[in-house]
Amino acid sequence: MTDATPQQPQQPDASSPSPDFDAMTRDIADVPAVEVITTVAVHLMSAAAVNLGLAEEGDQHKDLDEARKLIHALAGLVTASATEIGSYHAAPLRDGLKSLQLAFREASVVPDEPGQGPGEKFTGPVYG
Repeated sequence: MTDATPQQPQQPDASSPSPDFDAMTRDIADVPAVEVITTVAVHLMSAAAVNLGLAEEGDQHKDLDEARKLIHALAGLVTASATEIGSYHAAPLRDGLKSLQLAFREASVVPDEPGQGPGEKFTGPVYG
């Protein structure tokens, strides 16, 4: 235990102008659906990669249960949205998904049967 007292957050100076958050953020209505979908997919891919231990200091963050959930969600999103976002956007997402599925199979101590791995319900069996 220490004798240090917790620091209180500083209150903004009443004389300073407050930031215009409306000007700083983009109106969600102006964001095309394809951009929202691909952004979500990239976040799912990144989180899955970290949980697969593929990031720097990988084993420290490795959690295959979490990776399975993220890959499964990514597969559902990519499969459901592929016709809406077009092959230009869907193809790299499919490639990334397949890479994560293969990395999951490699990282598993007891690999799933073909067709039973994360997301394979949506994509079919994944072979290296």
